[in-house]
Amino acid sequence: MAQQATSRPVRTARLGRVVGTRPSAVSAVALLLPGGHETSARKPSFLAAAAVRSLGRGLARAGRDDGLAVHAVHYRVGGWNGAEAQLARDAQWAADEVVRRYGDVPVCFAGVDMGGRAALRAAGHSAVESVVALAPWLPEEDVAAPPEPVQQLVGRRVLVVHGTNDERTDPELSFRLAARAKKVNRDVCRFEVHSDGHRLSQHHAEVLALAANFVQGSLFGHPLARPVEDALAAPPPLGLRMPLAAGFGRSLR
Repeated sequence: MAQQATSRPVRTARLGRVVGTRPSAVSAVALLLPGGHETSARKPSFLAAAAVRSLGRGLARAGRDDGLAVHAVHYRVGGWNGAEAQLARDAQWAADEVVRRYGDVPVCFAGVDMGGRAALRAAGHSAVESVVALAPWLPEEDVAAPPEPVQQLVGRRVLVVHGTNDERTDPELSFRLAARAKKVNRDVCRFEVHSDGHRLSQHHAEVLALAANFVQGSLFGHPLARPVEDALAAPPPLGLRMPLAAGFGRSLR
């Protein structure tokens, strides 16, 4: 007698718990998008989710008084998987879930590594006001394949941050994407963290302060730091190769 096949439960995307203390009244949401792999059908790794925790805590502290809720997105699988673009699809689902839970509140996608690509790709969702992409993984340019789209970034404020010594994700690719995005949307800026690698660990405090200032400005209308204003206003390539100064954020406290 043949054994009956057992089917595995289909994994679904979900929102993690609110990072830090949940605001009594939620007025905006930051969705953290962890990194992933180019191809994988396996469950996302614990390490990928852990890599966005400090970013989430920093954003939650900065936005507490304004009613910012921060959630990490738990993907169905850990891979982008070609045309499936599964991480971007899960990001879109997460934005829908925010609307279902909290109503018509503005959303910022904050992604790291492959999550940065997901943040940029899914930015066309109607709830999204801004995007933060830290060391985004982007595909190599191929004349036989269409370039990474940028039209969905129109109407959003976009911040890209990349270490110049990143050996996992090519900083030149994020510059080229930002340059194409800037042609259709002037509210794009990109900061370079000189001598830092993929994890941006040497200037971790500065990167967190930059991301928090950008999120506060884009979601709540707080004043942006002068370097961010300059980067948004400057024509390419100046505003897309803005150096992140050591000690950034100290004067903002």
